Formats: sequence, structure tokens, C-alpha cells
Amino acid sequence: MKSVLQQIIKQNKERESKAASDRQAETDSPNTSDNRRSFLKKTALGGMAMTSLMGLTFEDSMAQTTSKVQKASSPSDLKITDLRYCVTAVMGRTAIIRIDTNQGVYGLGEVRDGADVRYALMLKSRILGENPCNVEKIFKIIKQFGGQARQAGGVCAVEMALWDLCGKAYNVPAWQLLGGRYRDTIRIYADTPESTSPEEQRKLIKFRTETQGYSWLKMDVSISKLKDIPGTLVNPEILKQGSSQWQGGYMSYANTRHPFTGIQITEKGLEELAKLVDHVRGMVGYEIPMSTDHYGHFDVNNCIRLGKALDKYRLAWLEDMVPWQYTEQHKTITDALETPTTTGEDVYLLDSCRDLIDQHAVDIIHPDLVSSGGLLETKRIGDYAEEKGIAMAMHQAGTPVSFMANVHCAAATQNFLALEHHSVDVTWWEGLVKTTDGRKLIDKGYAPVPLTAPGLGIELVDEEVKKHLHAGDNTYFAPTKEWDEKRSHDRTYS
Repeated sequence: MKSVLQQIIKQNKERESKAASDRQAETDSPNTSDNRRSFLKKTALGGMAMTSLMGLTFEDSMAQTTSKVQKASSPSDLKITDLRYCVTAVMGRTAIIRIDTNQGVYGLGEVRDGADVRYALMLKSRILGENPCNVEKIFKIIKQFGGQARQAGGVCAVEMALWDLCGKAYNVPAWQLLGGRYRDTIRIYADTPESTSPEEQRKLIKFRTETQGYSWLKMDVSISKLKDIPGTLVNPEILKQGSSQWQGGYMSYANTRHPFTGIQITEKGLEELAKLVDHVRGMVGYEIPMSTDHYGHFDVNNCIRLGKALDKYRLAWLEDMVPWQYTEQHKTITDALETPTTTGEDVYLLDSCRDLIDQHAVDIIHPDLVSSGGLLETKRIGDYAEEKGIAMAMHQAGTPVSFMANVHCAAATQNFLALEHHSVDVTWWEGLVKTTDGRKLIDKGYAPVPLTAPGLGIELVDEEVKKHLHAGDNTYFAPTKEWDEKRSHDRTYS
């Protein structure tokens, strides 16, 4: 593993060790009351959230932790009765689903940003009447309807909601159902703020790192920044179809895979892109890991040239330099560079990750839980990568629902590095939910793991979510009876 990864892993372990030692020191102190000592011991075993309950009596802590939590007395008799949704404006369009049961317990899930909620709705007829606590059984029923990237959105949303529901039914956090936790806080990485003024950008970065507390950043290093600089690109003609990597017709630049654009970066272009990184690295310093992404579409040879131009900046990783399907090209890039490489946010299921991991085509695997198969499948990806000496970071660009699903998965996966948060500057994002144990959703660049809050540990704040529904669909968990009837025979063999 590259040296920068070893440093990051060491820092994470040191922070987790300090949190545990601080808790133990208070437990051992003669000034700690018996009730408080008992409370602290419970947190060490998976007890109540420390971040919000410090200073409360044991009785008040119990009351705070269990308030407004829906618990069922008979999980074995649970049945799924409905699946409903709303579509939020997060990342342009991100749907939240709710799975209801015959006992009033419900689970929340999320369809990946930019994906159609109908990916989830078409699964409703296949899960009605099932016991939601049989998570793996239901996952095996529906996983055939998932595909790569956003086509997996429905399957992942349902799987996520099932873990939320199951945790509530048994009154335990989702991480406990995944086998337990390795850490009490989850490190988050965030975008570097941009500005046309160096002085203003310096202020924004200081706000990001010192005030908001983020200790890991990521920036774009895109050839789109070169399109108006003469002499920086060979064959920029294709960019005239639209330089966006995300939108365009089937034969546009956006939908042309990297080896087929004919774009090359000149030495002048490499110098300009290196200047961008040098500028930000100079503001951030070298103690903070800095990742890069969104380079544009060009071939493996130019990926290597760009990577070598950036090696000296000790970046945490180069992300998605070519499409994830090109395992051999990823390995060629990885072997040629000192900087760690990563891919995986569009990969569905562990089976699709195996070649990347087995061949050490990347240094870090980077799944997005709302595409990779959900909580358990993402943990499986992380565990498999760990066996091969590969770390795992996690891509996330959704609502607080998928954010918390990632927090639970990260807590339960040993080789985890950092989790993306894509809505740092969206002022209303955190207000879409409230935690069921009173903890902060994000605290100084880290997400506190809910130590006892059942399921995902959040509830929607209805009035806030309704303020931020997608303009094209402002329904709010309305009935979906038209999706109740199953109209096909789904078995994939004769």
C-alpha cells in the first residue's frame, strides 16, 4: 500500500484510540459517580451516544435515547405492507423511500442521486408480505433487478430501508446487525471550496478546515478548465459538443468513453493543471489528505502523464481516471504512479469488484452504498478488499438517509478510510432529519456513530423535507397502489 495510505490509516487509529482512552480515563476516575461509570461502560459495549448525552444523568440519558423510537414487540410477526416515496431536491433529484409494516414500524431508504424512483417502486410487488427482518432473503429476491451505477438505486434503497426497519424492530443500531463496530466516529471528506479570488478562496478553505473541522478534502482537476486556454489540449473539437462530463446525447463527449475521444493534454496543459493543484495544496498544506477527481475523458497514456505531473503533491488518491470496467487500464495506471488510485462508485455487487481487487488494479476501492448493493454488500466489498491489502473509502452524494447508512457501514468495516459528504454547503441539508438519540449528525468533520439509536438512528423532519421536494414531483409518501400487483415471472432459469 502506498505510504500516504499508511499515514492516513495510522491517523485514524490514533484518533479512535484516543476516544477510547478518554472514555476509559473518565470511567477510572474516582470523581465519576457510579451511575455515570455504569453509563460509560455501556457505551464501550455499544451503549448510548456520547456526543449529545454528556452531562446527563443515567436516567435522563435513557429517556433521551429511547424517546420517539418506534419499537415492536414481535419482530418475527412483522410483514411488509407498503412502499411509498418522496423525491427531494438534494443533488438535483434524490428520492427517499419508506417501507411500512403491519406493526407500525417503518424503514427509510434512498434511491441514488439522479436515479428514477421507479427503480424502487417496481420492487414493491416483490416484497409485500415478506418479513423485513429477513434482509438477505429479500435482497436475493430483488438483486436481479439492479444494475451498475444508478440502475442499482432501487435494490439499494430497499436493502437500506430493511436494515433501518430491522434495527428498530430489535432495538439495536444497524451497525450491530452487521457484526459490530470498529469505531465511534466516521471521518468525512469534503470538496475544496473554489473562488475566482485567491484571497477569498483562502478564507473559504480556512472556514472548511478550521471552523467546519474537515480534515480531508477533494478537488476537481478537469480538462474543462483548459478548453479556453490555447495550446493546452490536442483535439479539443469534441469539447464543443459540450464540455460537461454528465449531460449530452448518446454520441456526445459526455457519453464517449475515455479511450475514444482522441483528446491529449499538451505539456502546457499539464503545467496548467499542476498549477491548480499546487495552488490549493499551498493553501491547505500537506498535513491534510487531498484527493482529486473529475479529470475528463482522455486515454490511459494521458492519465499516466497527468498522474506523474501530480505525483509530487502527495495526493490521497486519483479517482476514476478511466471507466471502472477497464481493469487492465486501471492496473497499468496504478503500476505507473506513486499516487494511490481508486474507483468503484458505479460498481454493483462484490462480484463486479473482484477483478479490480484481485489484480490490485487500484490501491483503494471506492463503492457508493446506494449503487454497490446496500449496507451488507458494501461491507462484503470492504472485507474482501481488506483480505487483499486494499483500503476502502466511500462515495456519498445523497440525503442524510444514505449518509447515515454509510456511517453504519463504515463503523462496521475495518479497512475504511473516509466517507464523502457532497452537501457541506447546503444550509438546509442536515435539517431534513433529526437524530433519535439527540447526537449531532456531523461534528467537526466527523459523523458520530449512533451507539444505541435503533436502525439508522434518524427520523425525517416532515416540514423541512416538504420544503425541499423536487419541482417535478411534490407528492409526499402518497399511496402507491398501482405498484402492488406483480405481473411477471422473475426466475432467471428454467
